[in-house]
Amino acid sequence: MAGHSHWAGIKHRKGRADKQRSKIFSKLSKEITVAAKLGSKDPDMNPRLRAAVQAARTANMPKENIVRAINKSEVNKNLNYDSLLYEGFGPEKIAILIEALTDNKNRTVSNIRTIFQKFGGNLGESGVASHQFRKMGVIRIDKKRISDNEMLELAINCGAEDCISSFSHHEIITSKDNFYKVKTEIEKKIVEFISSGIEWLPINKILLDEEKTKFVINFLETLENDDDVQYVYANLDINNFSEKTSTA
Repeated sequence: MAGHSHWAGIKHRKGRADKQRSKIFSKLSKEITVAAKLGSKDPDMNPRLRAAVQAARTANMPKENIVRAINKSEVNKNLNYDSLLYEGFGPEKIAILIEALTDNKNRTVSNIRTIFQKFGGNLGESGVASHQFRKMGVIRIDKKRISDNEMLELAINCGAEDCISSFSHHEIITSKDNFYKVKTEIEKKIVEFISSGIEWLPINKILLDEEKTKFVINFLETLENDDDVQYVYANLDINNFSEKTSTA
């Protein structure tokens, strides 16, 4: 999510799977369908589709749902989703980037703007927040699969830029251009990832007190709950908060 900069990562979604399973599956299905529509229907030949299928498996999405989402790309050939990036500032002036997949741009921007206004934030023009992030490749691996030292050595040998081990997972950071090369090398040793993909990582993160952090997280979750929103990125530092809530 370095740290948990990708707030809406599959790790967090998995933690809320029991109460939001249908919504999670809907978002994952949409990404699988779009990935299959844009490239090969074979995950081995389509990196974006392979990453989407891996994310679906991590969220315990049934195999038949995955197959149905891939087939939907052929059945609904006239259904097209636009990939959009929205930028703005949430409560406490936290910089926000939102990746959305939508078949109705007006609906999506209206819903997102309403959420920003509700929490005292502002949806801005293109470029107002993206300069505070870097677009990087990120791979997350469960710590049960490999030790800290082994993961660090593997990441270095594969050409990754950074490797951060938290209490629950390893996070390997790569340049955007080198992502698939590093991912392919790591897959030779570790098959299952928590998540992998190109993400927006904050250059600097803002640390808030616990009460303000909870309020911002509520805002981020409300954004994430919108059907058209796929991923939400924020420059909020939630490392310590996540660890406290996870171990409580």
